[in-house]
Formats: sequence, structure tokens, C-alpha cells
Amino acid sequence: MPTFVWEGTTQGGDSRSGEMDAENPNEVQQRLRDQRIQPSKVEKKKGLLDMEFNIELPAIGGVSTKSVVVFTRQFATMIDAGLPLVQCLELLGKAEPDKALKQVIFDVKKDIESGSTLADAMAKHPGAFNELYVSLVEAGEVGGILDTILNRLAVQLEKSMELRQKVKSAFSYPIIVLLIAVAVVVVLLYKVIPTFQNMFSDMGSGELPGPTQFVVGVSNFVQTNILGIVGGIVGTVVLIMAILNYKPTRKIFDRVILNVPIFGPLVRKTAVARFTRTLGTMVSSGVPIIDSLEIVSRTAGNMRVQEAIMYTREQISQGQNLVEPLKKTGVFPDLVVQMIGVGESTGALDTMLGKIADFYEDEVDVAVDNLTSMIEPLLMVFLGFVVGGMLIAMYLPIFTMAGNIQGG
Repeated sequence: MPTFVWEGTTQGGDSRSGEMDAENPNEVQQRLRDQRIQPSKVEKKKGLLDMEFNIELPAIGGVSTKSVVVFTRQFATMIDAGLPLVQCLELLGKAEPDKALKQVIFDVKKDIESGSTLADAMAKHPGAFNELYVSLVEAGEVGGILDTILNRLAVQLEKSMELRQKVKSAFSYPIIVLLIAVAVVVVLLYKVIPTFQNMFSDMGSGELPGPTQFVVGVSNFVQTNILGIVGGIVGTVVLIMAILNYKPTRKIFDRVILNVPIFGPLVRKTAVARFTRTLGTMVSSGVPIIDSLEIVSRTAGNMRVQEAIMYTREQISQGQNLVEPLKKTGVFPDLVVQMIGVGESTGALDTMLGKIADFYEDEVDVAVDNLTSMIEPLLMVFLGFVVGGMLIAMYLPIFTMAGNIQGG
């Protein structure tokens, strides 16, 4: 049974924290509420290998977001057509091509037949249905609008997946180009340069030019210490991952990344789009604002943004409106805060949040395109400088010998 680390506050306002063994985060939250503790954070205890990434990667053997989106769309259509819940799950389970999701669907169906609610049955499978999903389904069951909620969930998941893909493409492109550059340089140093070195030795070209000697020296170093270099690169990557997963340093990194000139605006716009889209979906589905903010904070993807949302939640629980705490955090742009204020005062908060999310998702598109168009020529110049410089350095002795022959 996994262990979860939790933080929360008592009815008297005192902070509490600890660890608890449970099947899923929802069970931990329920136990804490039974103990009159309001949970503010529940997450699985991480071991050395349980490392998270800002850029999410599909888990091997897990349930993909795309499969959940398709399932949700089909589920909503069947519910809207008036089919019984158990029959819907039976049909969807038989037709589901994703083996992992197929098993989850049949498990949910079995729990419902045993008397469980749909939300409680889904909560047992956090790998397929996260806390946001379960909370909205619960709201749909209570309000009798499950088909509407499922359609909103499908839209939410699709938008979230598109946003994640845009950010991944922005960060993946320079990483891929740099990896290719490193691979090309390693091949040149390990295979090509030694060939030129042997050729120069056989020809008795004498003392080599300075740039050529430097490249040959680097090549000799790489050939002698190739295992140590590979080990050092792997060790550096693991160390960086460990540092980023250590909470104090992760907080510093997440705070700094929001203010980095090139990547900061993209990270901030992504956080705003994710926050407004998720909060708008929950508010429009009838989930209380306090519960919505608690769940939204866990999907922020940035600890600085998460802290800002939890601060806002705390202030709202003390009687303030939504605008003032958001403004005080300094995380959200003034335009966003003003639009939320208009939505809150007119009673159309969910509609305004949706419009903000649409706007900032378009802004993320523009930011990704601008970032790619700016980084691409810089990477090409870097690659050309490194590879071209190495090749020119190796051809210098040939040019020298050709000049000597002509002079002779």
C-alpha cells in the first residue's frame, strides 16, 4: 500500500502534517476530514526513483489521456441517450482498445454493481481518473447532470492535452537539436578525427596548426575517458532531477523560471491558461469555489503558482472575494485579475474564466511559435560553428601541405 504525505489545517487554524498509508489520495483526504483536519496537500511519498517532470511523459503500461478523453466523450453520449450506467460501462469496456483502461472500466462497473457511486468507484483508479475528474463526476451525480459534466470534462482534458503538447514542443525542440549536436560531435571526435590524425602521421606533415592540435587533443581525451564522460553526463542529469524534486530547491526554481526572460512568459501564460480553464470547468459544474481552488492548485504545475492559489483559497475562506488575494500574489497578470473581477461581480465567473483560458491558450500558441523561430537560427549557428570549426581545423594541415607543394 502506498504512503502519502499530507498537510492541512485544523478547525482552530493550526497547521498539521504527516504521513498516511492508503489506497489513493481521496482516501487520505476523507480520513483527514473525519479527524476534522482540512487537507491542503496530499501527494504520494517519493522514493529515489519516484521523480516527477514538469513535462509529463506517458507512463509505460498506464492509461493515456487520449484514451480517457475518447472514453469520456462516448460515456457522455450514452448517458445522454438514456442508457443505464452499468450497461454503458459494459459496452465501453468491451469496445475499449486500451487494455489498461479496459480493466479500469470493468473494475468501476463491478464496484457500481456492488452499490458504490460512480465517483467513488473512479476514485480507486487515480492513474486513469484524477482528483479533478472524480470531483466533477461527483458534482454531476449529485446535480443529475452527469452527461453535461462528462462533456465538460472531455473538453477540459482535450484543452489540457493540447496545452501540454504545445509546451512540450517548445521545450523539446532545442533539447533534440542539442542532443543531435552532441551526438555528431562525439562521432566526429571518436571516429573521424582519429582517421585524420593517422593520415597526418603517415604523411609526415610535421607540426600541426594550433586549431588542429586542439581538436586532436580533445579527441584523444574523449577516446581515453569516454566511459567517464558518459557517466558524468548521466550523473549530472540525475543530480539535476534530484535537486528539482527537492522541495526547497524546486520552490526556488519555480519562482525563478517565471521571471526568466525567454521561457518565463511562456510558463506564466501556460499556468494562467491551465488555472482558468480548470477553475472555470469546476465552477460551471457546481463545485464550491473553496474545493475548486484546492483541486486546481494541485494541477498548477508550478509550486509558486500553487502557493498563490492556496493563499487565495485561504483568504476566500476568511470572507474575502476572489480578486484581491489573486492581485496580492503578483503571479497573475493585472488583465486576468480584472477580468475575473468583472466575472465575479456580474455572476458570470465561469464564462469569464473560459474566455480568459481561450485567450491565453492562443497566447501560448504565439509564444511557442516565437520561441521556436528565435531559438532555431541560434541553434543552427551553434551547430554550424562547432561542427564546421572542427572540420576546418582538420583540413588546415591539408591546405598547408597543398600550399607548400605549389610553392615548391
